[in-house]
Amino acid sequence: MEVVLWRLLPLLSLLASFLFFLYLHHPSKQVSHNECSLLFFNHFWIISKRIVTPQGLISGAVEVKGGNIISIVMEEEWHRNSKRGHVIDYGEAVVMPGLIDVHVHLDDPGRAEWEGFPSGTKAAAAGGITTLIDMPLNSDPSTVSPDTLKLKIAAAEKRIYVDVGFWGGLVPENAFNASALEALLSAGVLGLKSFMCPSGINDFPMTNTSHIKEGLSVLAKYRRPLLVHAEIQEDSDSNLQVENGRDEARSYLTYLKSRPPLWEEAAIRELLTVAKDTRIGGLAEGAHLHIVHLSDASSSLDLIKKAKSSGDSITVETCPHYLAFSAEEIQDGDTRFKCAPPIRDATNKEKLWEALMEGHIDMLSSDHSPTIPELKLLNDGNFLRAWGGISSLQFVLPVTWSYGRKYGVTLEQLALWWSERPAKLAGQDSKGAIAIGNHADIFVWQPDVEFDLNADHPIHLKHPSISAYLGKRLSGKVLATFVRGNLVYEEGKHAPAACGTPILAT
Repeated sequence: MEVVLWRLLPLLSLLASFLFFLYLHHPSKQVSHNECSLLFFNHFWIISKRIVTPQGLISGAVEVKGGNIISIVMEEEWHRNSKRGHVIDYGEAVVMPGLIDVHVHLDDPGRAEWEGFPSGTKAAAAGGITTLIDMPLNSDPSTVSPDTLKLKIAAAEKRIYVDVGFWGGLVPENAFNASALEALLSAGVLGLKSFMCPSGINDFPMTNTSHIKEGLSVLAKYRRPLLVHAEIQEDSDSNLQVENGRDEARSYLTYLKSRPPLWEEAAIRELLTVAKDTRIGGLAEGAHLHIVHLSDASSSLDLIKKAKSSGDSITVETCPHYLAFSAEEIQDGDTRFKCAPPIRDATNKEKLWEALMEGHIDMLSSDHSPTIPELKLLNDGNFLRAWGGISSLQFVLPVTWSYGRKYGVTLEQLALWWSERPAKLAGQDSKGAIAIGNHADIFVWQPDVEFDLNADHPIHLKHPSISAYLGKRLSGKVLATFVRGNLVYEEGKHAPAACGTPILAT
């Protein structure tokens, strides 16, 4: 027996040394961090030949410590630098600031069966998105008061894989009550959202310019934005006639005619009568107006351009589905493509790209608006009755890149549209760029890797079948996503714990 113990002694000693080494390098206080990350370090370097920074594309290294970016060095300096630590070498893969999607409906709480915080934020991480700003409607109840915001925050706690902020709702019941709006803003919403047409949600009724004017006056004190769904519903009976003279609900043309560009133009024209208050010296100076999901690239866009040139504090977004698809290619009955405003014709799509490339459209967002497949009426194909919304969250990066390459889209433009400007809109000064002092919100991808978006592709949306992008061949594979230095996604795998941070305005 003594001989056996004597022979085991070196092995036991080696095991003890190994355990001691683990303790020194990874003490128990880091366990929670490790659950949040697929990486066992909170101080490390990311190196690449292509890193997108505000100063342009560089070859070098980004140093991350404690969740923040603490240094950025060029390749030459990196080779001279004797200091080292854990290094992740991504070679030729592109390192970019995490994407920020300012327009998503995660439907949590109350309608989590439509999407929910866990599945939605997993999809975001898999798509290189590190921050989401959740819309106040489609959850139940809608976020229109401090109490309903508390429900939203509680639903997000320990269930989000990326950071999530919240817009509040501007609705008739609170629009003329400055105290109610101030309470909602003080509770932490990043800004307000309103509809100029019926939203489809009972507890989120539409507003008019009187409501919007009051909302802007309160927002001015907080220097936060008002996001507006700009369509005014007009009598559309005559618009529902197709060539054969009958109302064909399965025809996409029927739906397209039911929401003409005039709806957007009328809303924006009316909206700009109060937007002038946001000018320097105006009654609502400090407030900002943001028009969501612009579809009409003609008269509506011309009005916005004129307002900008007049000094209105105004920005506008469009969405990948308006840039990827055109009405001519949408098959009758394929309600996956129903959204509001609708996807318009190919000529309009080209004008949207032109406006985006020339800087007249400021940023992009997904307007991810999922539901359960039953409400999309996929079998029935009734465009007039199906739930409207494009399910796209995980794929906005490859869609933007794949359809944008023929227009000469650059990596720097992607960062501008999907990171820098959305961060500014949402008031997130520590996000949106790979810069010293910022949160280490970073993703890594291979722009030239193609894939077929089919049943064999890992999809983290709750209901993949309703996505309009299924069946498409896209370019752009996300390799890794870091949120505040935590490696939350890598090659199809998510971190063990959901450690995203709810973002509240202060």
